[in-house]
Amino acid sequence: MKSLPFSAGTYIPKIPNPKTPIKNTPNPVIRCSKTNPKSGSIGIVQQQKENSNKVLLKRREGIGFGLCAGIADVLLQLLPQPGPSVAATEACELTVSPSGLAFCDKVVGKGPEAVKGQLIKAHYVGKLENGKVFDSSYNRGKPLTFRVGVGEVIKGWDQGILGGDGVPPMLAGGKRTLRLPPELGYGMRGAGCKGGSCIIPPDSVLLFDVEFIGKA
Repeated sequence: MKSLPFSAGTYIPKIPNPKTPIKNTPNPVIRCSKTNPKSGSIGIVQQQKENSNKVLLKRREGIGFGLCAGIADVLLQLLPQPGPSVAATEACELTVSPSGLAFCDKVVGKGPEAVKGQLIKAHYVGKLENGKVFDSSYNRGKPLTFRVGVGEVIKGWDQGILGGDGVPPMLAGGKRTLRLPPELGYGMRGAGCKGGSCIIPPDSVLLFDVEFIGKA
């Protein structure tokens, strides 16, 4: 016959039920014979085992919850934290050329400079002086393709990319901010005018963030 889980004379601590008040009663001493256990002693042992299992289960659940919380905290720390705003990281001081075109290089490219008449690609964001965006190639998901220096774009763009009159040429991969006076932009006529209103009002100073991608 198999022996019982506890040997004779072993002291079994009684785990109180939290729903019932604790009474000052002595804990029972279980004395079991290997061959002839007293009636009811096995039931007490089994009840003690069930209570112990419940406590162990609660402890394991608590440990598991704490472990999950710890892992989640580590993963959150590994996630990229929000950095400074784009305006703060990309702000730079504009240099005004004799033509009135102002420029500022945010990123100096490492590729070749454009050649007059060359077909190139460039991304851009165009804004009015009050900061309102009137056009963006990024929003369209496609860069602008044009021949630089031959009048296919406004004068400020040709000069701002090719360089000249105190403005250095852009290199492929570079990013530059341009501020165009009206005479290098759309002048007195404005642009996108319909029904008495214009997307670009007459005599507007324009701001462009230009990314020179390179040869098309």
